[in-house]
Amino acid sequence: MRIALILCCVALLQACSIGRLPNDIGYGVLNNDDLVTVKEGLPTYLLLVDGALITYPESESLLLTASSLNSAYSGVFVTDPKRKLKLASKALSFAHKAMCLHRKTACNLQNMPFEDFEIEITNFKKEKDLPYLYALGSTWTSYIQLTTSDFNSIAHLARVELMIKKIVLLDESYENGMPLMYLGALNSFLPPALGGKPEIAKDYFERAIKVNPNNLIAKVIYADSYGRLMFEQELHDRLLNEVLEADSEFHGLTLQNEYAKTEAKRLLASSYDYF
Repeated sequence: MRIALILCCVALLQACSIGRLPNDIGYGVLNNDDLVTVKEGLPTYLLLVDGALITYPESESLLLTASSLNSAYSGVFVTDPKRKLKLASKALSFAHKAMCLHRKTACNLQNMPFEDFEIEITNFKKEKDLPYLYALGSTWTSYIQLTTSDFNSIAHLARVELMIKKIVLLDESYENGMPLMYLGALNSFLPPALGGKPEIAKDYFERAIKVNPNNLIAKVIYADSYGRLMFEQELHDRLLNEVLEADSEFHGLTLQNEYAKTEAKRLLASSYDYF
């Protein structure tokens, strides 16, 4: 479930919104249809943002951007497992720090008793809370994906799910329905016999697609997560073929859609062997 490129796109949007990058540069990347160019250029953004944090270590907006960029680069372009985990851990640390600066009572979300965690998440009620919830929830999800053999890491799934559910409650259409897609992925981590909830996952994926049909990555993750988990080849292949037949160009989603097409081709190529 390689969903981290979305974090890269969100990070660039955040960078544009806080004035750290000119809008034309940010959207130039988001609307680029050449993944190789972005792969080669992205490290420059990583170094710039990491460097800026030395000067502004308590800048919430910079921490959010650094979190998303590091997680994106780790998930999409890094193949070495140790380096991938190192960057994902760094991204999660940035997200936790941003959350702590945003709300002092949320400085220990990963370790506080679950009952206290539930109360804390309930207190997030404003639109300005969404970027912090999304950055932490999404990077935490990516980190868990890399540490599925660690029981302590898997034990945090309930916290991450509750956090992302809060985003959906506040704004179901946030980030083109990406929180709904994350909920679909979270409920597809495990097969039903081990506690997975595939039917709930399916509903979340369908809702994500409905929010913005032009967000092609939702169909890819739906096929990869739910389709393969439940061995539904017809659904799996239909979703991926729809992605390949769709137009990639959509303002703010072109780069992401090109990545979705690349993943759709890869998954379809292995469909016969998998099923």
